[in-house]
Amino acid sequence: MGRVEGKVAFITGAARGQGRSHAIRLAEEGADIIAVDLCAPVRNVPYPAATPDDLAETVKLVEALDRRIIATQVDTRDRSALKTAIDAGVAELGKLDIVVANAGICIIGGWDQITPEVWQDTLDVNLTGTWNTVQLAAPHLVANGGGSVVMTSSAAGLKGLPFLTPYVASKFGVTGLGKAFAHELAEHNIRVNTLHPTGVETPMGSSEGTSAFGELLAAHPTLGGMLANSLPIETTQPVDQSNAVLFLASDEARYITALSMTVDAGNTQY
Repeated sequence: MGRVEGKVAFITGAARGQGRSHAIRLAEEGADIIAVDLCAPVRNVPYPAATPDDLAETVKLVEALDRRIIATQVDTRDRSALKTAIDAGVAELGKLDIVVANAGICIIGGWDQITPEVWQDTLDVNLTGTWNTVQLAAPHLVANGGGSVVMTSSAAGLKGLPFLTPYVASKFGVTGLGKAFAHELAEHNIRVNTLHPTGVETPMGSSEGTSAFGELLAAHPTLGGMLANSLPIETTQPVDQSNAVLFLASDEARYITALSMTVDAGNTQY
């Protein structure tokens, strides 16, 4: 216990799913939390959006661990609002040690089914929102004398998974962005790593979120194997990803930076 005791973590997409799990896991190990989430729909996303009530539940769960949390409804695409939330959270909690750029969306479709709107929204949320998060939060890590940044990419940020062209493009972008930030921020004792999950049991990974795969795989069966994990599971649990975030955020990983860390049941490793 206490692996991030006394630290403050900023987490995006914290209302539910992986983001909520990260907040709870870091709080269990002693961190206070600054949490943001859009808590509203993004067009064309097939699974239900998080809600203000979801974010309030994250607050309740963190506070039950006797940790402080400041939660704000913010769109990571909105630089001004995001900066205000980060700065206010740091002013209240005193510093910033950990950044978890987790917010993202996924819309499935064949290469010829993707609309310009789906393409743009996916890149804006997954890549630009992540860039906003790290660029705006990093000055607080510099002022703190160092810290850890974990950026959620995907197995699709290492491997060209089918029927996910905008998602793959955005997540490969996150992977490269993480490595670029890692080298530039290293002089400030800031470590930057990317996390690469396979499927996770969250609303994004639900039957509503993934139902479009069925028809596409039926029409293109030779591509199905690319989605399979080597270990005999279909999806991981959010806490499996959170345990990796905790490790990368902790001093146990003090010399780990520019790493693409897979928690993917072997999906990308062949």
